[in-house]
Amino acid sequence: MMTDPIADMLTRIRNAAKVSKSALDVPHSRLKFEIAKILQREGYLASVDADPAARTMTLEIRFEGKKPVLTDLKRLSKPGRRVYVGWEEIPRVMSGLGFTIVSTSQGVMTGGEARKRKLGGELLCQIY
Repeated sequence: MMTDPIADMLTRIRNAAKVSKSALDVPHSRLKFEIAKILQREGYLASVDADPAARTMTLEIRFEGKKPVLTDLKRLSKPGRRVYVGWEEIPRVMSGLGFTIVSTSQGVMTGGEARKRKLGGELLCQIY
């Protein structure tokens, strides 16, 4: 049994990017699919294909030349220590070069979107 599936997905993406592997499979869940769609929309993943029947997602990492666009992923809220913030306290990552992903009452979104909508929530991860 896995205690933190989101951290597992982020670690798989980070490891695949470090060894220049372009595609990887991760177990499917709605929350992980929403996080992957945000990563695709922000330009870090080339494609996200979900197969809920097989319970897997295929993620394709985006590269510029031979270097991955993704530098680092960091899990902020963990099962042993949940991190909740109001919309004013959502952190800015590397002066705007990166972003946070926040789980709010209106769904999963980037920190910038949550700030614009004045929504707080659980800080899931940081990407840059």
